[in-house]
Amino acid sequence: MKFQLFASIWFLAQALNAAQTVLRFGCSQIVVERLDPLVNPGLNPSPHVHQVTGGNAFNADIPSSDVSQIANCTTCSFSEDLSNYWTANMYFKARNGTYKRVPQIPNRGLTGEVGGMTVYYTSPYDGSKVTAFKPGFRMLAGNADQRATGGITKWNAICFRCYTAKNFGGDNGAPCSDSKVDSVSLPSKACPGGIRTTIRFPTCWDGKNLDSPDHMTHVSYPSSKTFEDNGPCPNTHPVKLPQLMFEIVWDTSAFNDKGMWPADGSQPFVLSMGDSTGYGQHGDYVFGWKGDQLQKAMDAGCFGATCKPLATQSFDVANKCAVPDSVKEKVDGWIEKIPGMQM
Repeated sequence: MKFQLFASIWFLAQALNAAQTVLRFGCSQIVVERLDPLVNPGLNPSPHVHQVTGGNAFNADIPSSDVSQIANCTTCSFSEDLSNYWTANMYFKARNGTYKRVPQIPNRGLTGEVGGMTVYYTSPYDGSKVTAFKPGFRMLAGNADQRATGGITKWNAICFRCYTAKNFGGDNGAPCSDSKVDSVSLPSKACPGGIRTTIRFPTCWDGKNLDSPDHMTHVSYPSSKTFEDNGPCPNTHPVKLPQLMFEIVWDTSAFNDKGMWPADGSQPFVLSMGDSTGYGQHGDYVFGWKGDQLQKAMDAGCFGATCKPLATQSFDVANKCAVPDSVKEKVDGWIEKIPGMQM
């Protein structure tokens, strides 16, 4: 059923704590290009292509200050969220060796986004309070160089869902929980309804540093269990953060003809850093909510894409927000190689 998973999360939240917040909203892409102001600040072009959503402060270098005072529009449906969210792109590699970027489509229950992703901010399932991110905060989830199981998959933090039919077929369980459709690597078979990427970020903070040299050590996943299992924060990172989660739905339906796949039958999808395993999927985050609006939302028991303390905008408005393409290279259509990758 179309909203089965969405409804399940809602009823779970109600059963656990009436004040739990689960913000779930769409953000259109604002640009697709080789820039990464978190990992490669100031470098134009950066090593691989990203699809970027959120505020128009995105650039090769984003100042470590209050981004909400720099951006003046956002592609997200919450108009006070001027953050930037970005991930690697997915490409299809045809049998003849050429590549084509796989388009993204809106997630279930959401409409109006152009490309982009679904963003979640979730408070703990045990009803405890969280501290919202602060101006200047940024972090990274995953490792672009990972090519084998391990890393943050220990915390169920990255997975792929293989939809069994159009309209999100087989989407009957929480992310990364259903072995029939979920895997930590890219699916090995054709997915009739497309592929969804899930990326979960760390939920514990050291309470001091807004960033760290690797963009990871100032934050942590739970010391045991997972966020969903109410795992505790380690003593080194005692401050509970909202769980930030991305979902990206890739429409792979145009590429399901096995006659286009590699002759050996191997799966044909490649992430934009040249990763055909999927283990290197990662997400980047630069906080940019206005004032204390995110904290108000996390304290308000909101659910979904509406929240009384927060202002919203239509996607007719959000989709007008843009940044210039500063790299100016072909990333769409059939191409001989993925930009930045020597293949």
